[in-house]
Amino acid sequence: MTMQAFRRVPSLALRRCFSSSAPCHEIRDISALSRRLIPKYQESQGELLSLQWPAPPRNILLVRKDCAPAVTESLIEFADHITSTYPSTAVVLESKTAAEVHSSLSFPVYTASLDETPNAFHDKIDLTVTLGGDGTILHASSLFATCSNVPPVLSFSMGTLGFLSEWKFSEFKRAFREVYMSGAGAGDRTSVLEEEIRPMVALPQSSSPGTQDESMGPTGWSSVRGKSMGSTRGAPILMRNRLKVGLFTGDGRETTLTRGKSDQGAGVYVMNELLIHRGKEPHLAVVDIFVGGRYLTEAVVDGIIISTPTGSTAYSLSSGGSIVHPLVPSILLTPICARSLSFRPLVLPLSTPITLRLSEKNRGRELEVSLDGVNLGQGMAIGMEARVWNEEMRHGQNEWHGGVPSVMRRSMGGEAHEGWVGGLNGLLKFNHPFGE
Repeated sequence: MTMQAFRRVPSLALRRCFSSSAPCHEIRDISALSRRLIPKYQESQGELLSLQWPAPPRNILLVRKDCAPAVTESLIEFADHITSTYPSTAVVLESKTAAEVHSSLSFPVYTASLDETPNAFHDKIDLTVTLGGDGTILHASSLFATCSNVPPVLSFSMGTLGFLSEWKFSEFKRAFREVYMSGAGAGDRTSVLEEEIRPMVALPQSSSPGTQDESMGPTGWSSVRGKSMGSTRGAPILMRNRLKVGLFTGDGRETTLTRGKSDQGAGVYVMNELLIHRGKEPHLAVVDIFVGGRYLTEAVVDGIIISTPTGSTAYSLSSGGSIVHPLVPSILLTPICARSLSFRPLVLPLSTPITLRLSEKNRGRELEVSLDGVNLGQGMAIGMEARVWNEEMRHGQNEWHGGVPSVMRRSMGGEAHEGWVGGLNGLLKFNHPFGE
C-alpha cells in the first residue's frame, strides 16, 4: 500500500462515522426536564370529554409490562417513532426499564429513582403511555397514587386481558398523533403557539449541560405541520373516578403506608379497589361496616372489596359483584364468601363514605390489606379502620381535576359505550354459551 493510499483510509473512516448518527446510550435525571403541562378537558354534547393541551406535550412516560420481550421491542419502536416524528418530545422510563433498553436507543432517556424521589413523576409527566394489560394500567396509576391531577393515559392492549386498554399497538402512530395534536389550531395559529410555549418550557440559566432543550430541535405544533386536527378535534377522554383510601388506628391516627405519602388524613388514591382479606388465618373475619356514618351490619366473611366502576370487572366481578359502567358515579361493596347468604353486594352513590372496622370479635390477629392488587405490607389489627371516600373530580364547567383521564378511540357518536360493550362481549364473553 502506498503512503498516499494509507493516508486516505482514516479519512474515509472518519467521514463515515461523522455522517452516521452514533448511539446515545445515556440515562438522564428527570429533574432536567421542564415542568409538566396541565391540559383542559372540554365538555361536549356526548358523554366523553375532549382533551385540549395549552401547548404540545413534551415529557412522555412509557410504562411496559414486565417479563415480556415482545412488549419491550414494541416500546423501543414506539420511543423511536415519537422522538423522530415529534422532535420536542422526551422519553421518560421507570428506572428498571431505562437500565434495560437505553443501550438500544439512539437518544437519551430520562428516569427517576422512586425510592429516593417517590413523587418525581408528578411535576414532570405530561402524558403516560402504557404497553401491556390492565395490570400495567393499574401500575401506571399507582405511580400517581398521591397526586390529585393524573396525566392523560394512552393505553395499548398487549397483555392477557386488556379490558381497560382501548388501542391495538398496530394503531400507535395514529393514536399518538391524535393525543399530541389535541388543542392544536389549524394554519396560521401554529406559529403563534410556537412562540408562546418557548418561555413555558425554558430551563433556568443554572441548568447543567446536557439538559432537555439542548437536544430537542424544533418545538411546538409547527414542527409537525400537516398533522393538525383542528382546535375542536381533541382526543376523546373517559374520566375514570378513583377512590381515596386510608388506614386508621382506633384513636383516629392514619397509618397508610404507601410510596410518596407524607400528608396525614388525606388517604391515597386507588383506581380499582380496596381489598381486606383474612389471608392465611383459618377463621372468617368479623368486620363492622358503616355506610354514610351509620352502622350497616356485622359481616362475617373471607374479605370485603370496595371498588370503583372501573374495578367492577375485576376481583369484585369474580366475587359476585355487579358490572357497572365506568360513567356511573358509584362505589361497590362486595363481600367475599360471606357466611350469611342474605349478605349481598351493594352499589352505593359515589359520595357515600364507607368505613370498615375490624371487630373485637375477630379471632384472627389481623387482616391483609391490598390496594389495586398490591399488598400494603401492613395488616389491619383489631380496632383499626379502613376508610373510603369520594374523589371529587368536577369543580365547575370545563374544570376537571382528579380521576384517571383515559384516551378513548374516536366513535361516530362520541359515546363511551362502544368500547365498553365490545369489551364485555369480546373479552369477558358476556352470557357466552357453554361449549362454544
